[in-house]
Amino acid sequence: MAIEQETNKNNSPAHKEFENLLNQDFKDRKLKEDEIIKATITEITKNFIVVDCKAKMEGMIPVEEFKHGNELEKLKVGSVIEVYLERIESFKGEIVISREKAKRINAWKKMEKVFETKEELTGYISGKVKGGYIANVEGLPCFMPASQIDVRPLKKIDHLLNTPIQVIATRIDKNRGNVCVSRRAVLEKSKNKEISEVLKNLKEGDIVEDAIVKATTDWGIFLDIKGADALLHVSDLSYGRVKKPSELVTIGQKIKVKITKIDEKTNRVSASVKALTEDPYANISKKYKVGETYEGICTKLMDYGVFVKLEEGVEGLIHNSELSWTNKNIQPSKVLSASQKISVKIVNIDIDAKRISLSYKETLENPWNDIKDSVRKEVDVKIKNITDKAIFAELDNGLTGMLHYKEISYEENADDLKKFNKNDKIKVKIIEIKDDKIRFSLRALGKDPMDWFSENNKKVNDIITTRIHEVMKTGVKVSIDKEKKLIVTIKKNDLAKQSADARPEVFSPGNVLDAKITELDMESRKIKLSVKAAQIDEEKSLVAKFGAGATKSGATLKGIFEKALGGKKKKKEEK
Repeated sequence: MAIEQETNKNNSPAHKEFENLLNQDFKDRKLKEDEIIKATITEITKNFIVVDCKAKMEGMIPVEEFKHGNELEKLKVGSVIEVYLERIESFKGEIVISREKAKRINAWKKMEKVFETKEELTGYISGKVKGGYIANVEGLPCFMPASQIDVRPLKKIDHLLNTPIQVIATRIDKNRGNVCVSRRAVLEKSKNKEISEVLKNLKEGDIVEDAIVKATTDWGIFLDIKGADALLHVSDLSYGRVKKPSELVTIGQKIKVKITKIDEKTNRVSASVKALTEDPYANISKKYKVGETYEGICTKLMDYGVFVKLEEGVEGLIHNSELSWTNKNIQPSKVLSASQKISVKIVNIDIDAKRISLSYKETLENPWNDIKDSVRKEVDVKIKNITDKAIFAELDNGLTGMLHYKEISYEENADDLKKFNKNDKIKVKIIEIKDDKIRFSLRALGKDPMDWFSENNKKVNDIITTRIHEVMKTGVKVSIDKEKKLIVTIKKNDLAKQSADARPEVFSPGNVLDAKITELDMESRKIKLSVKAAQIDEEKSLVAKFGAGATKSGATLKGIFEKALGGKKKKKEEK
């Protein structure tokens, strides 16, 4: 009965009229979902903030959404805040709102606006991630790379956690929801303002008495000049060579420098110490002369040579080729050492480039002078190295020469190299000294088979008797002397006048051949023999003796020779 009465009550005309008026009132308020609206705080509890959104019922927001930046402490009943309206009425009949989303949307709008202007924003570092930190900026979680937290790397950031910091947005991607911020940019901006004020009182050419050393590197020194950072490059420390700037100064030390450059765009200052002193190269031509010898100290050994200090600010280079008479590519460490005091001769002075070329070997005795007249002399050498084509051996004075395999014996066989070992001591003859190179010969110690020609009065165009030593596809090798030390190759084309008789396969080792000397060069040891040329000469001689008709019968030249000279009979007797 009671239920029936309550139902009738709700369906009464008065109730329906009230409901319609209430709905019309909410409709007139024009509340729209997915928008930011104003809300008034009506109650603050332990877990929720209760607000009036002018909806059918009050909304409730968890207090966790107000804890960033101590916002919760600033709230009071009656305060108006912005919230994000997600649902006017949920399935439970409740209004769904969010303070966090409202702040995030407003943050994005603000972030997009200030990104172009590079305005500073307030944020809080809330945690650490790979490569950097998470910073809550205006309610928006942003990524801050580790390199952007300070102007210098920080090992600890405890003092920055959950405390207000100023940042600048450096990159924004709304589609992905990514924002990168930098605290370093704010610090540098502030620092640049300070530096700009300092630089107003500095100008190029000024001398600063109290520049403070802040840090040192291998390539220079960082200075503090009245609050402005300055770089003193290693090349501006001294006119001489500086190994390490840290060897000259200490952190905190005050030094005197000259301002050489001020870049107003970057606020970078360059300073110099050597600019305070006179350039030693200004009068270098009066102090040093090409060809003269001076004392110096080795300062640095490089792969290509040795630097030698002649005086403070004046250095010269000894190239590897000027270190030793005996080895043009010797390692400097095998000749000299750092800090060693030596004598050097000046080879060249380039004032414009501030370069001095030196020679160490010119101050030493030249071993080449000892052997300049030693060609054709016998000497003792020690084998230093053996390659596939030559032996390199050293004289007593340290000079090295080459013994080519062709100079081991007159057979000119590369296998002769196998007869020798490293460190063997042998006697050779110097056959050439040219362009600082020495050529040795072992075969020159004995009798030269080429002497056979002079001993037997043989010359070009003479006919000599040879004996076949070896038959090849391209010709035959013949021995000229009985000792078979003089072997000459007769090419296939020179074996006979007739091509049919010029085939190497018709010959055998031991066969005797008469050949004509067509070329003979004693210096280059070049010999050329031709059986063909000898046959032509004999044919001419035979024709001259027996008449032109001697060859018309069709007989071969060989047959004519045998018949005329009795060669055939002689050949049979020999057999």
